[in-house]
Amino acid sequence: MLFYAHRNSRGDTETTMPPDTENREIRHEAIRALLKTYKVQSQGELVVLLAGQGIMATQPSVSRDLRDLGVAWIGGRYTVPSEHDLRDPRVAEIAPFLRGIRPAGGHLTVIFTFAGTAQAVGIALDSAGWPELVGTISGDDTVFVATASARDQKRFIRRLEGFLRENKER
Repeated sequence: MLFYAHRNSRGDTETTMPPDTENREIRHEAIRALLKTYKVQSQGELVVLLAGQGIMATQPSVSRDLRDLGVAWIGGRYTVPSEHDLRDPRVAEIAPFLRGIRPAGGHLTVIFTFAGTAQAVGIALDSAGWPELVGTISGDDTVFVATASARDQKRFIRRLEGFLRENKER
């Protein structure tokens, strides 16, 4: 691994890791495999496990990787979503019923649907088993979705917006 040396504002020499865009995919695959194999409970632990495989990474880069991979913190450990979680066919089926999504505070998201379809949307979301979703309450044309944290809410909204975009492209 190459390191870059440079002088900081105080004139001291520092070494930093090179930009690793070319190694990002390799690191992402290694992180997925490690999270499926071990119960990783901290980013520092993940940095050590990566180093054991010869992959040098810093805690901030691992933090970005976990965000990019959609990794969730569940049961005191990091878990990576499976491909099934990301594109659940039940959610794809109800995508045409969605009119919009709007956050309502840090843990509540409101989904607007066409009249009479909210219950189908709520059932599909509950059935999908997405780790960031705590539960839903459905009316006639509105679904309230509870998430465990603001971060989970953002992940949920991004995921659902992906289905909305795909539906509009059809």
